[in-house]
Amino acid sequence: MAVYKIAVTTGDRPNAGTCDYVYVTLIGAEGQSERTLLDNWGPDLGRGTSGCYSVEAPKSLGELLLLRVEKDPFFVLPEDEWFCTKIVVTTPNGEALLFPCHRWVSRGGDLELRGGPARKIFEDTLPVLLEHHYVAAHWQDDDFYGFQFLNGVNPNMIQLCSKLPPNFQVTDAMVKPFLQEGTSLEKEMKNGNIFFCDYKTLDGIQTRVYDGEQLVVADGFCLLYMNPENKLRPIAIQLQQQPSEKNNIFLPSDSKTDWLLAKMFIKNADSIHHQLIQHLLNTHFVVHGFALATLRNLPLIHPLYKLLIPHFRQTLHINTSAQTQTSLTGEGFLKLMVRGHQSETTYSSLCLPENIVARGLMSVPNFHYRDDGLELWGHIQSFAKAMVDKYYPSNDDVIRDSELQNWIKDIFTNTFLGNVHSGIPQGFTNGEDLAKFVTMVIFRASAGHAAVHNGMFEYSGWAPNNPVLMRKPPPSTKGVSTMETIFEALPNQGETVALLSGFLTVTKDFEDFVPLGSYPSEHFGEPSTLEIIKLFQESLASLGEKIAKRNTELPVPYPYLHPAQIENSVTI
Repeated sequence: MAVYKIAVTTGDRPNAGTCDYVYVTLIGAEGQSERTLLDNWGPDLGRGTSGCYSVEAPKSLGELLLLRVEKDPFFVLPEDEWFCTKIVVTTPNGEALLFPCHRWVSRGGDLELRGGPARKIFEDTLPVLLEHHYVAAHWQDDDFYGFQFLNGVNPNMIQLCSKLPPNFQVTDAMVKPFLQEGTSLEKEMKNGNIFFCDYKTLDGIQTRVYDGEQLVVADGFCLLYMNPENKLRPIAIQLQQQPSEKNNIFLPSDSKTDWLLAKMFIKNADSIHHQLIQHLLNTHFVVHGFALATLRNLPLIHPLYKLLIPHFRQTLHINTSAQTQTSLTGEGFLKLMVRGHQSETTYSSLCLPENIVARGLMSVPNFHYRDDGLELWGHIQSFAKAMVDKYYPSNDDVIRDSELQNWIKDIFTNTFLGNVHSGIPQGFTNGEDLAKFVTMVIFRASAGHAAVHNGMFEYSGWAPNNPVLMRKPPPSTKGVSTMETIFEALPNQGETVALLSGFLTVTKDFEDFVPLGSYPSEHFGEPSTLEIIKLFQESLASLGEKIAKRNTELPVPYPYLHPAQIENSVTI
């Protein structure tokens, strides 16, 4: 047990004290403390006073990164703001760190304070800080913007463009200045260097009213070019699906703020699609269906139950409390889910190798999500095949297992609503097909979720880079935007803090984290099965070493599919 001493000072200005409940959480490089109430005998946090408190953690937190301050109401009393001047944390080894505050703290206005000596951004050495401050420094760069469609928090939208959609009215003359000299859009499409993202799934989705105005979500297109330097850059943006005089094609040659605003609205659409389709629907909710089918149809002694149940740990619980803040109404949320489930969530799309091929991305350079993901898929597939071969040595064993057949029929009927176009099998006739489906289930519950979840703080915590909410409509006229226009469109300070806190909370390290391939709850006792599990763990460790070495050579590492950082199930 590690004990940290916390000295909290309240300002001496009028009404600086508070009767509300104040909590602190210490966040370090190696974990975080429990949310601790500042509560001593007698009054706390009075005007011009200091108080000393203890915060406990199971172990040392390593270098302290942040101190989170939260304030909750004291019973039913009205808002009672608190002016905190500073907090000094003394670590278990006696080091005192100053966390300056000097601001009012309101209910719901949580603070996250940096402490320690003054430092510049290039002096930060911890990965969690470097990755977040890199985003803050480079979010306006076209190179970094394009990079994120391959290796950011949503690598699932981009696809090869061999022919422009008829409603995406980009011409060769528009984009020729941004292509290699002497080439054309048509040539670059033939050479496999043009890509695009299409947000048609968002077309017509209901949005909520904000500050008396109906929010507008961009549902258009982003065209990207992989240049000879292997850098992916956006070269044209259309913000709405249907062409019109007010639906401009925005280009890198437009004014800086016009181009920046267009990119931000596309990233807003990407963020909504990421959160609701790629994250919630294609990991949380489909895995939810797999878990329910397993509990309904397979007894505890069944080999498939024993194999899969560790990959469903806490999934049902977290899904009942999942909340996502976007521009959509509740009705719009549900409509987008239904639309995505009908048109985008298929067996092929859930199987990474087929997904990558279908999007034409097998030869795209610097696509770390694809490279790490396909290797992981291979290791999981070898593991699943070995397990299936052990318990189903013949195809006849697969066919005769009525519980197994009921399980897949349940998934087809209840998770995929009997949609034959989804490609989900309605039964199994051989071990090869069973092993492939088991591979997909394990991948979705682990690596598939990690890829769209683990990077949310780094890429979405800096609101301008990946805004989940835009308060103003997309621009319909060029040449009138300013930086003030951009600030007015972004979430306000309170919303930004709430979003940042949420992203940090769901991506933090938890004490009960179970990495992919670990099975602390024993279900199998057979030595031969335990040997299969051991070989799986060894293959994951080898892949982890390879990814770690690769990341040391990258300007922006891609750690999200390192096996040691992949949770074995969807738990958060």
